[in-house]
Amino acid sequence: MESSLEQLALVKQKIGAAEQETNRPVGAVTLVAVSKTFDAEHIRPVIEAGQRVFGENRVQEAQGKWPQLKAEFPDIELHLIGPLQSNKAKEAVALFDVIETVDRDKIAAELAREIERQGRATRLYVQVNTGSEEQKAGIGPREAVAFVKHCREIHGLAIEGLMCIPPVDENPGPHFALLAKLAREAGVEKLSMGMSGDYELAVAFGATSVRVGSAIFGSR
Repeated sequence: MESSLEQLALVKQKIGAAEQETNRPVGAVTLVAVSKTFDAEHIRPVIEAGQRVFGENRVQEAQGKWPQLKAEFPDIELHLIGPLQSNKAKEAVALFDVIETVDRDKIAAELAREIERQGRATRLYVQVNTGSEEQKAGIGPREAVAFVKHCREIHGLAIEGLMCIPPVDENPGPHFALLAKLAREAGVEKLSMGMSGDYELAVAFGATSVRVGSAIFGSR
């Protein structure tokens, strides 16, 4: 447990240094601690150390640990950062404060229905497949701006940001730059980009949140 707390402090320190180096305000970047595959016992010390924003990949896994933790710590903000199946939209809207993986019309329509039905103010990001990888979720870069507009105008969704996961074997810089460009064109302010291996670079490219898991919790 001590190790994860030391790593959390180090990650925060590096984010702060990256903000300073790029003349961004202190606190401009939100750390999303990715707690997927770790149980409540591992997560609790990190919460008690002051971390309040967490990311999970799977709705079902998150349901097994976060309702109790959120009851204990009501100011926690939980992000869904993995692909969402339309049949899980109800559960996702009920549990998550932010859903970062809106990437097709069917999901947008289901989320719109559930957000209205549950009266939730779920914050939403569109996931962009910046590398156009066939095996990866996300809307293509060329369709991204039009899709954001579609989500807003057709489904009434408040899309506040874009998210990407660059290809593992490529320099992430151009992907971060592309996402920032698309965000400007789409009129969204939030950029979720950067993970354990490249979050400092993501800060330099304008990330407003970085998703860091193994650099805090260790390997899974």
